[in-house]
Amino acid sequence: MDFWQGFVTITFVHLLAAASPGPDFALVTRQALVSGRRAGFYTSIGIALGLSVHIVYSALGMAALIAGSAEWMFAVKAAGGLYLVYLGTRGLRSRPRVAVDPGWEKKQVTKSGYRDILSGALCNIFNPKAPVYFLSLFTIVLSPDLPPATLCIYGAWIMVVQFLWFAAVTLFFTHGAVRTRFLAVGHWLDRLFGVVMVALGLRVLASTME
Repeated sequence: MDFWQGFVTITFVHLLAAASPGPDFALVTRQALVSGRRAGFYTSIGIALGLSVHIVYSALGMAALIAGSAEWMFAVKAAGGLYLVYLGTRGLRSRPRVAVDPGWEKKQVTKSGYRDILSGALCNIFNPKAPVYFLSLFTIVLSPDLPPATLCIYGAWIMVVQFLWFAAVTLFFTHGAVRTRFLAVGHWLDRLFGVVMVALGLRVLASTME
């Protein structure tokens, strides 16, 4: 497989993976609707950065080790499930805002930008499906035997595709007509997000018992 054939294959495969519903999608949607466009973008950056962890260990040939080890998969699933439950409980504790300050979003940029990036990165890093996905991706397209420059380009492009997808999701959910409908029930969205994340987390934790 030549460079451009691999490039196109990676783009198509990873775009489908990024667009599939999951914790990352739920988190970005929640951030965009409840906290605004900047929060959605920061979270998207964090998710893209989180991919670098999976790309590095996969490039080192560790994806097969993790996916094939019951102990490693138990640890990954347990950590991922607990983190999802943690995110969910934060959402469930959400309370209605007394008033909406038009300048609220700008005031929160410095305070929450780093936190949003960190939340996005951790959500992606602790995704228990990631080792299996990257194992299959490295089996189909990538390989530790690829030239380092090609591997770096492919890895960086995967992160760019991830960011562009979730940036598009953020733009959609922060469009005036869309977001206005949701702002009045923002705390209920937080609670719905909490229920979804707790359910996903418990499902992941339950899978460790199988």
